[in-house]
Amino acid sequence: MKMTVSMLSGAPRVSRSLGGILIDSGLLKPEDAERVLLMQKENNLRFGDAAIRMGLLSEADIQYALSRQFAYAYLRKSSDEKKPVSDELVAAYEPFSPRVEQLRAIRSQLMLRWFDKADQRQVLTVVGTERGEGRSYLAANLAVVFSQLGERTLLVDADLRYPRQHELFLLENKVGFSTVLSGRSREDAIVRIPDLAGLCVLPAGPVPPNPLELLNRLNFDEFMIQVKASFDVIIIDTPALSVGEDAAMIAVRTGAALAVARSAQTRVAAFTDLVQGLMNAGVCVVGSVLNEVPAAKAKKAAK
Repeated sequence: MKMTVSMLSGAPRVSRSLGGILIDSGLLKPEDAERVLLMQKENNLRFGDAAIRMGLLSEADIQYALSRQFAYAYLRKSSDEKKPVSDELVAAYEPFSPRVEQLRAIRSQLMLRWFDKADQRQVLTVVGTERGEGRSYLAANLAVVFSQLGERTLLVDADLRYPRQHELFLLENKVGFSTVLSGRSREDAIVRIPDLAGLCVLPAGPVPPNPLELLNRLNFDEFMIQVKASFDVIIIDTPALSVGEDAAMIAVRTGAALAVARSAQTRVAAFTDLVQGLMNAGVCVVGSVLNEVPAAKAKKAAK
């Protein structure tokens, strides 16, 4: 199987003026921009401060334009029914929120502990024991924050039983990982997310009757070789261990895993067995993430 993926080298480097970005985004009219420039010069203000003082823009508008100027892509929430991605992608819509700060902290740990393209440590499999633990949510948002760092990032939905990434990124699911593994599609199945520079998604594709058999084919290894040549970071979403051995098998073949648990849901014994089983199989368990820690416990732990 031959696959070629054309990718930009990280996020685009933008050197445009703040006013130009605001005009192109529809946040500022050209005639208003002229008024802002005049006030900026007369009062020795920054462009954004002048626009806010005149009541033409909000702090959020300026923050958005600055993110574009510094190639830090994120999306603005709007009242429009048609959105580019799901609201669950908090890293895309709320990049300065505490939740996304936690995601960036996880990203930093993963960069320190695992990801290194020079050593070909580019792939991380997200695993867990039960459905509903938040694996897909975590994988998707991690992919966004890695792309915001300027890393060429590919998110693979390898949950060939209950796929979710196409729902999170509002993509069609006619082709995807299952059709790649079966040899029925190639690079055309990988979708570039235009609003989030540097990010691509490979949806799961049609749910096959034989997911384990597909994952055991040589096409899997050939696919990984191809995408590792084009991406800096590859994050793989997997089904729960309770519905099949897919996640464990993928983790063994990729070499590294991030284990996910959910407070008040994941059984400790099952989670321990998962991590120990992966380590016994030679998988590097880079770390673990606990979703939804109750506020009372978090407050107690902070004392």
